[in-house]
Parts: sequence; structure tokens; C-alpha cells
Amino acid sequence: MSLASSTLKAYERWAPVYPPTAHNPLMRAEQRSMLEVWPNVEGGRVLDLACGSGRYSHVLCKSNAAQVVALDFCLPMLTQVAGASRVCGSMMQLPFQSGVFDAVISGLAVGHATDIRQWMSEVARVLRPAGILLYSDFHSEAIRAGMTRSFKDEDDVTRTVPHQVYDLSCQQDAMAAAGLTIETVRELRMGIELNEAFPGSEGVYRKWYGVPVVLIVRARKE
Repeated sequence: MSLASSTLKAYERWAPVYPPTAHNPLMRAEQRSMLEVWPNVEGGRVLDLACGSGRYSHVLCKSNAAQVVALDFCLPMLTQVAGASRVCGSMMQLPFQSGVFDAVISGLAVGHATDIRQWMSEVARVLRPAGILLYSDFHSEAIRAGMTRSFKDEDDVTRTVPHQVYDLSCQQDAMAAAGLTIETVRELRMGIELNEAFPGSEGVYRKWYGVPVVLIVRARKE
């Protein structure tokens, strides 16, 4: 089974229990940091790329974007999105004309790209000149340290989501090739930026202390 097929099946199982909000400590820390470098989208056309159940579509609507387009390849996730124009499609081959978006937002999804250069190229293609890309992802160092992206489905069975490992240097090369210039890079580390208490958190933060778990990047199209 291909990476894309395995990932889709995982999200189809996750969708029934995946609310359109930042619903765990990692996502809440990630969203706070994303909002600190959030682009001005007022009056603009914005793409929520790999939107999931639409938590960033909701934020974009509240940010007074003129049009929010939400794209995801998982229909059960997409049907939960409210307030946006919904498109079911692949983030590897975007079904949009070139230069139509003022900003592209993508939360915790880059590691699902089958080719990071193609992903960056497609994002750059649909951005207008001076358009902003803001994305987050599960950090490559967290994967190397042994962390996984997992969830419990409706039957309380733990499932793991497939995830590619793209180092920051690899992402930087892909952005440069696509004509994107990095403006901001942030790393959220266990027990430091990510420090919200939860049952068993003391042991978790002690074990993984200082390991970067989320990467956030903001870039501009040249």
C-alpha cells in the first residue's frame, strides 16, 4: 500500500473523533505559535491546505479573509469544515490556477507530502507574488527520537499515522527551488514551549525534555 493510501485510511479512521479545534496540548501549543506569526489575510483569498476538520479555516474566517478555500484528500474530514469553500483533492497537485491565493496555511501536514519539492512548488505556484506560506509540522527530530503520530479511533484502538521525515535543511532547499524566501522559523520543544500539564505529563516531559516536536515556518513568495 502506498504512503498516500495508508495516510488516507488512517485519517478516515480518525475523522469521526477529530474535532475542528486544537484538541490536545501539542496542537494548542502549535496553534498559539502559528497565531504569533499569522499573516494579515483581511480581504484576501486564502487556502487552508490539508485542512483536516477545518480548525484553521475557522481561524481564517475570524481573521476576515474574503474567501477561505479548504482542501483535503479525506472526505470524512472535509465534511466537518464550516465557513469555507471545500475542495476534495491532493495537496501534491493542487486543482487551482496559478497565482490565485494571498496566503497558504497548512497545519501539521507537510510530512504527508510524498515529495517535498513538488509540494513546495505547487504551493508557490498558487501563491500570488509576495504571498505568504505559513505551515507547521511534526519535527524530524521528534521522529528520530522515537515519537510517533498516533490516535485512538472510535473503537479505542491506537493507530499510527504514516509520516515522511523532511529535515529543515531539506525543506529550505525545496523552498529556495520554488522561489520562497523564509521569514521565520520556530521550534517547539518538549517541556519548554510545549509544557501544558496533562495526566502523566511529568514523566513525558522528563523523558523527552528539550526534543523539538513541532516546526513552524513562515515564507514569502519572491
